[in-house]
Amino acid sequence: MIHLDHRDGRPIYQQILDGFREQIRAGVLMEGDRMPSVRELATQLAINPNTIQRAYRELEFQGWIASVAGKGSFVCGVPQSDAQELLQAFDKLTTTLLSMGIPARELAARIEKGGEDHA
Repeated sequence: MIHLDHRDGRPIYQQILDGFREQIRAGVLMEGDRMPSVRELATQLAINPNTIQRAYRELEFQGWIASVAGKGSFVCGVPQSDAQELLQAFDKLTTTLLSMGIPARELAARIEKGGEDHA
């Protein structure tokens, strides 16, 4: 479920866009899953359907979802371009952590645990 924060500085459509991208990345929404209809989601979130439509258009343009006339919108998965951006961010962060003296074995151990919280 998408959560909107009206105190957030981001526009509502951007919050919807970010929310769905995060759900797809996290595996909450899987490739082939049907997205809620524009009308359903607008009713659930109590916002204008045009806002939902704008977010869906952007998700489709970026390759996250695909629309099928008369059937709805469906998850395509994480676009390759997004994966590449995340890997580039990972590389930069890894370089920074290593330069700060964090041992490579600690970073590797965190990767092995699959990103679970570490205290």
